[in-house]
Amino acid sequence: MKKTYQGSCHCGAVRYEADMDLAAGTIRCNCSICRKNRNWLAAVKGSDFRLVSGEGDLTQYQFGTKRIQHMFCKHCGVHPFSRAASGAPAERFHAVVVSCLDNVDTTELVNAPVMYVNGLEDDFKSPPAETRHL
Repeated sequence: MKKTYQGSCHCGAVRYEADMDLAAGTIRCNCSICRKNRNWLAAVKGSDFRLVSGEGDLTQYQFGTKRIQHMFCKHCGVHPFSRAASGAPAERFHAVVVSCLDNVDTTELVNAPVMYVNGLEDDFKSPPAETRHL
């Protein structure tokens, strides 16, 4: 069942709300940025994501195909979410970093299913051969 979660960067300058169901699944990816940041993600439709504060405190990083805007706080450096680089804002998907959720219960995290994807080889339908390091 969908629930509204609040999330933020470390210093609190960037705050957002996201309507999502963690029981529907989360994602661990082996692409270079997810591996280095040890990202644990939850996909959210654009219409279910609201940036509450900190638009001016965000900056972005793009690499490779530049399809994703990896957003991070200019002050504390925390990367609270990413978003699709094109399309209308309400239609863009967001990849919320689960560890940046402020009001998530530990039980929800423990019970959230994890899907592994092979972003390193741009194959988001298959898991990578090795996942223990993710």
